[in-house]
Amino acid sequence: MQLNEVTFSEARPVDGYGPGFFRVGGVLHNGALLVTATRLSSWGGYEDSASLIALVGTVDVVFIGTGSEIAHIPTALRQKLEEAGLGVEVMNSPAACRTYNVLLSEGRRIALAVLPV
Repeated sequence: MQLNEVTFSEARPVDGYGPGFFRVGGVLHNGALLVTATRLSSWGGYEDSASLIALVGTVDVVFIGTGSEIAHIPTALRQKLEEAGLGVEVMNSPAACRTYNVLLSEGRRIALAVLPV
């Protein structure tokens, strides 16, 4: 098997996570996060749809990590995002981080909004 090193150019992958924190690009961050290839900020959770809608035109899909377990996001949030033209994929936070990293390495236009595990 041939292994290839994954490169992220200027983008910052999620390097790790644990109870209440994420490590992105080697830097530790506490609480919920919103991450794109060019931006990292805290995220206000399901009530903070405005910061996700602000991504319209710069990303195609938002991966929403629901914490340690997969859960439905509020219907109103999903509707707002889809009406704004954003694709929404919901999964637990570890899976969302992994999926984000893979697609980030491919240069896709994606965002990650994650709640801590």
